[in-house]
Amino acid sequence: MTLELSPRANEIVEQTRLLLAEGGYHGFSYADVSERVRIGKPSIHHHFPTKADLVLTVVVRHREQSREGLAALDQHVEDPQARLTAYTDYWAKCIREGTSSMCICAMLAAEAPMIPQEIAAEVRAYFHDLTAWIAAVLKKGAAQGQFHLRDSAQVEAQSFMSTVHGAMLTARAFNDPKAFASIARAAIRQLAVPA
Repeated sequence: MTLELSPRANEIVEQTRLLLAEGGYHGFSYADVSERVRIGKPSIHHHFPTKADLVLTVVVRHREQSREGLAALDQHVEDPQARLTAYTDYWAKCIREGTSSMCICAMLAAEAPMIPQEIAAEVRAYFHDLTAWIAAVLKKGAAQGQFHLRDSAQVEAQSFMSTVHGAMLTARAFNDPKAFASIARAAIRQLAVPA
């Protein structure tokens, strides 16, 4: 399902994505979006009647783009270890360049008890998708002798995913984008079969 939005609605969604990465659901208002997009709040309400509608649209789009990105990795990167590296390199670049210092779903997961349930459900679905992809990469890597899994692929995938998202927090806490890359590389090395 591809979301069809007007150019102005797309701009609202993109600015909201940036605001979510900075401060989560409760860290912004329509006034913040209005200031960034340079339109009045009534115009935002025209496109997205409620904040929940807007944030749900952002999360649905983020999930859709993530699935497309992971599918592209599957198609273009054969080597399982290189796939995990490409995934973490994507986030390292986002953090380094300041285009996204945090995964919006990680921010929203932290707020899950306090956000609308339809958004929380979409966030959970995002993490199910990501876990399934990582688990498939780990299984393939283990079958090829690249990875040594100490637990089930599902548990290892959740552990790796948690490390990656925790690394985002660490980079933010220390204001050091290099911290993310170092932690992500270490997480991949820990999965690798020793040479």
